[in-house]
Order: sequence, then structure tokens, then C-alpha cells
Amino acid sequence: MSLQIPTIADVLRAEPVVHAHVGSVPLIRSLALEQALGFAPARRVWLKDYGWTASGSFKLFGAVNWMASNFDRIGTRPVAAHSSGNFASGIAFAGHCFGRRVIVVMPESAPRIKFERTRSFGAEIRTYDITRDHLTGDRDRITREIAENDQALQASPYDDPHVIAGNGVGGLEIVEELKRLGREVSHFLCPVSGGGLMAGHALAIADGFPAARIVGVEPADADDFSQSLREQRRVRIERPKSICDGLLSYDVGEHNWPILASLVSETAAVPDQATCGGLRWLYNQHGLKAEPSGAIGIAALLSGMVDVVGEGDVVVVLSGRNVDEDAFRGWISGQAG
Repeated sequence: MSLQIPTIADVLRAEPVVHAHVGSVPLIRSLALEQALGFAPARRVWLKDYGWTASGSFKLFGAVNWMASNFDRIGTRPVAAHSSGNFASGIAFAGHCFGRRVIVVMPESAPRIKFERTRSFGAEIRTYDITRDHLTGDRDRITREIAENDQALQASPYDDPHVIAGNGVGGLEIVEELKRLGREVSHFLCPVSGGGLMAGHALAIADGFPAARIVGVEPADADDFSQSLREQRRVRIERPKSICDGLLSYDVGEHNWPILASLVSETAAVPDQATCGGLRWLYNQHGLKAEPSGAIGIAALLSGMVDVVGEGDVVVVLSGRNVDEDAFRGWISGQAG
């Protein structure tokens, strides 16, 4: 059975569905980053900050579209999903919107704020030890048992066409806003883990700005996508490591890979210490808190890991800000561990 790979048409169909429940996310110009990069006055840098959503990350875009698209299949059954935390709160938000029970499986070490946001929308949480999951497979086992024992319909946090298309609505927002302003885009930077965020956005950006270079950013010790692009096949990392807890998927999804392989032109694998610098810079220059996964694109730019020579604007995705205060303070003080 062939995979259903989403297209820009699916993203366009998802737009009214998502916007019925989720408001548009701000696209903020960063004069400070333009100056830090030495840009000429004609070029601009834009930050797409998903920290402003109700769940504190981009994940509710895909979750809402998944819930709406599967509503008849769900019926009165619960929904089950595993997540490092942000899809947990995203699918919990979607369950709240559609009046459906949600059960999520999260690492016991996930940031407290991710547990709090998820519970605030009424979801139930089961936990597992992520440090031993490569040996035990508990994440997938527990999720599968919930699906079997509770007759739940399982949602993928990234490897699903409806999730990808819903995430792409944020990319449509970027395209629509910049075209309204008469701008062109030379570079688009976005975090990559499972690939649901990047796949959806890449569809929208490539359609709206065909000349833009689409750059995937990931942690240096969780760089399965960089390896995948080099080898032109999906590469799996059994023990990805980083302070970017939202970017620790073992590999990119099957539905995501064909889109990423076709549309993403390059990658940057960012050390955690550089990500700490990105967090600190963003907070000092804009007063914005971000989780490490959210700020990794800023870090890639500031550390010179992405060549942004060109004539158009640069867009950077800030994927979320669900970070505990004590951890955040440690990271911006330079503690990458």
C-alpha cells in the first residue's frame, strides 16, 4: 500500500479547519538579527514565533487538523499518542476543542510546563523512562497498549499526512504575510526532528517562494536528518542526545521523508552550547523565552553555520517556548548539560 504524501493542496484545505480553532501566529521582524548578520538595509529577518499559541508550540496546528480529519473515525473512542511534550499539549488542545478524551505517553523527564499544559486541556498522561527506551521500547509499547486496551485511535505526532498539512498552515501564514508586504525570501530555517513541522512548512514555502533555500536545523548529537540527506535514505539514531528535548525523534517519518528529500536543500547540525547562546541572545535582544528546540535556528544563524548570502529576506521558525524557568536560566548562563 503506497503512502499518502500530502501536497500543497492538502495544506490549503487544512487552513480553514485550523483557523477555526487557532489564531494566526505573529511574524516578527528582528532588526537586531539583521544587524548581527550584517545585512544591507534592503534585507530583513523574520521570526515566526509559535510560542504565542495556546499550547506554547506549533504542535496544535497539526493536532487540530488531525482531530478534525479523523473525527468520524474517532467516534466515542479516546485518542492515544506519544510525545516528548509539545504534541501532547497540542493533541490535548485538539481534544478539548472537539470534546474528545485524550491519553498521551510522555517521558517522565519532560519539562514540568509540558505536563502542566497537557493536563490543563484535560488529557491523561502515562510516563516512561526515555533514557532506557532504546532498550525497552516502552514508549511505543505503552502507546500501543492504550490503543488496544482502551480501543483508542492512535495519532502520530509527526508521521501523518493530516498532521503535516495542519502544520503547513503556519507556512501559509508566512507566505501570505510576506507577499502582502511585497517581500521575497532567500532562506527559510526550521527545526527538524520527526519532520512534521518542516514538511508542512516546506510545502508552503516552496509553493510561495520557489527560489527560497529551505534549511533544516537539528542538534549535533541528534542529526539523523543530516545523515539521511547525505545517504539519501532515512537514517535512524538509537540514542539521540541534546538539551533540545523536542528534537530527539529517532528518525524522520515515512510520510515526511519524500517531502524533505525533495524540498530541503541543506542542513545545519548545531552543538548544544551554540543553542544556549541562541537562547541567551533571543532573551537579551527581544525579551523572548524559548525552549532549546525553538531557538536552534537562531543559534545556527548567529554561529555562522548557515550561509545566508543573497538578496531576499530570511525567515526563522521559533517552534515553541515550553521551558521550565530553572532549566532556562541555567542554559542562558552557559550550562549546556
